Amino acid sequence: MDREALREHLRFAAELGVAGTTRDAAWRVRSGDAPSVGIERKESDAVTREASGGVEREGASRTATARFYANSADALVAVRTEIGDCTRCKLHAQGRRQIVFGVGNPDADLMFVGEAPGADEDVQGIPFVGRAGQLLTKIIEAIGLQRSDVYIANVIKCRPPGNRNPEQDEVETCEPFLFQQIDIIKPKVIVALGTFAARALLRTLDPISRLRGRVYDYRGAKLIPTFHPAYLLRNPSSKREVWEDMKLVRRLLQS
Repeated sequence: MDREALREHLRFAAELGVAGTTRDAAWRVRSGDAPSVGIERKESDAVTREASGGVEREGASRTATARFYANSADALVAVRTEIGDCTRCKLHAQGRRQIVFGVGNPDADLMFVGEAPGADEDVQGIPFVGRAGQLLTKIIEAIGLQRSDVYIANVIKCRPPGNRNPEQDEVETCEPFLFQQIDIIKPKVIVALGTFAARALLRTLDPISRLRGRVYDYRGAKLIPTFHPAYLLRNPSSKREVWEDMKLVRRLLQS
């Protein structure tokens, strides 16, 4: 990182309310550094969650297919192949250019879930690459990680026309692929970015202002809702609240 980039990073951290830094790398140790038992372990965990009932059950049956793959990366490729040039819902005929599947570390401890691709994402095929994505990158770096350390995806894989909110039938069609991504990656922490992502994952109509600041159990992970980076671009005063949420994320990653 060059000097000017470092200055910009520190300025952003100050805006979030970061009071200092630490060289203690203990909290950065990832559970993935331990000896891996492969995708078969994930299937076993998913079956255990299925026995507990609730929202876990649907993902458990889907994750069972992961046992045929040597690693998480290969399993994700298989899910992307299954999606193909998707025509399952009406979005394929409403101007979307391509599928925006997801990007990042297939064994990430931390996963971010947004709403749907925007214009920049639709062009590049990568989630969170526009202005909101640049802000998300800074947020990730503020807790000492890089984008390559985490996994980023959306509830919906195609851009809705005019960046409107996804409709319920579109969510119901597309969300099983997100569930597969979560069950394959098996993150420790999931951050739901914005009202729509939090509502879609938690099956609630509560606003993000009521949901954030809490930790929810979700598909074997801890889920933390927070404001969407696009909202922060319009309301920079909320950055401090997001920083509080990200400090909670960091503590959960350490535990």
